[in-house]
Amino acid sequence: MPKEYRTIEEVAGPLMLVRDVTDVNYNELGEIELANGEKRRCKVLEIDGGNALVQLFESSTGINLSNSKVRFLGRSMELGVSEDMLSRVFDGLGRPIDGGPEILPEKRLDINGLPMNPAARNYPQEFIQTGVSAIDGLNTLVRGQKLPIFSASGLPHANLAAQIARQAQVRGTTDPFVVVFAAIGITFEESEFFINSFKETGAIDRTVMFVNLANDPAVERIATPRMALTAAEYLAFEKGMHVLVILTDITNYADALREVSAARKEVPGRRGYPGYMYTDLATLYERAGRQKGKNGSITMIPILTMPEDDKTHPIPDLTGYITEGQIILSRDLYRKNVMPPIDVLPSLSRLKDKGIGEGKTRADHANTMNQLFAAYARGKDARELMIILGEAALTEMDKIYAKFADKFEEEYVSQGYDKNRSIEETLELGWKLLSILPKSELKRIKDEFIEKYYVG
Repeated sequence: MPKEYRTIEEVAGPLMLVRDVTDVNYNELGEIELANGEKRRCKVLEIDGGNALVQLFESSTGINLSNSKVRFLGRSMELGVSEDMLSRVFDGLGRPIDGGPEILPEKRLDINGLPMNPAARNYPQEFIQTGVSAIDGLNTLVRGQKLPIFSASGLPHANLAAQIARQAQVRGTTDPFVVVFAAIGITFEESEFFINSFKETGAIDRTVMFVNLANDPAVERIATPRMALTAAEYLAFEKGMHVLVILTDITNYADALREVSAARKEVPGRRGYPGYMYTDLATLYERAGRQKGKNGSITMIPILTMPEDDKTHPIPDLTGYITEGQIILSRDLYRKNVMPPIDVLPSLSRLKDKGIGEGKTRADHANTMNQLFAAYARGKDARELMIILGEAALTEMDKIYAKFADKFEEEYVSQGYDKNRSIEETLELGWKLLSILPKSELKRIKDEFIEKYYVG
């Protein structure tokens, strides 16, 4: 039976100081029992000699210093895991909120996980088809990769996330592909959107959802992505499944980190975020990947809204360092009604070369991808020139490129949130657009592919 302490010294907001404790460890879970028998949970943030600073998961209202008791449970936060988690919805601390029964766990795992030994990692290389042309064709996602989506306030990243979760599949395998979806600090309306979207399409059957709402405590927000990744590690490395982890919104997670750091009176770093935020984000992102000798894998798509649309803000900046590229959403494209508004030129998948080509997608994929990038970049320049100097200042070839850029946005990037394009459809569409240009302009494509696919 855990030892009880009646030595609560003070309560300040979400923090509580307990004196004269023994054998209590950092990150250990605790339970506070109020005079009326109500129980609330807490977690040890700091140990200083016999003093323990703990953080409450629920509100501190009604805690009476003299007749409330604290007991420490001798373990850190754990998640009970089993295959029954699929098709279920949990809160940020792993409790079912879908009206279904409690999960009977096969085992209980520490949510902080174990770092993956770099020598035990397998290199990401199989192509994942998301059904979204701007990703599959130009910034290809590879199994085991971490590819964040950089969005901005008001942009439809939720729709894109739900679309990827519904459509993603590993080509060339029959292994089950499941989605672990963690919603961090989102509104009730967004939460309902995700749950209903998955239910309507049947995707909920292969999805585990963790939902932490904006009015839930900050400390729960910090636990939510770790809960999701613990479930993902179990399904991937113990049950051999391909797992896609979607975390939205990492900005809310980082803000919760800042809030807890400020409550602990730590020295703030850039923009008030704690100096260890890079390390903390890395402990999340680096749990993705493939392990040698294991069939399963974890592919991760973290989504973050860039404060003030600023790519140099600490959250996108540090995320970019740790992950393998980024998909950037554009406000300009959104205003033009391009859905999803993916800005393909600044977007990047650092591992795309590993997942495309003969036997994975198609032999002409790399050539057409480079040509589409080059032609779109030149077309955008021509359009800007037209705005400044007028159409008369453009050469005939510039006008063709400007037309190409418009068609590229309308037909290739803009496909709506319900259309699931196979990689073959995406490549054919690319060739159809490249055929707007004369053959002599296709300098990045081998002649054999031009002969075979050019729609002249």
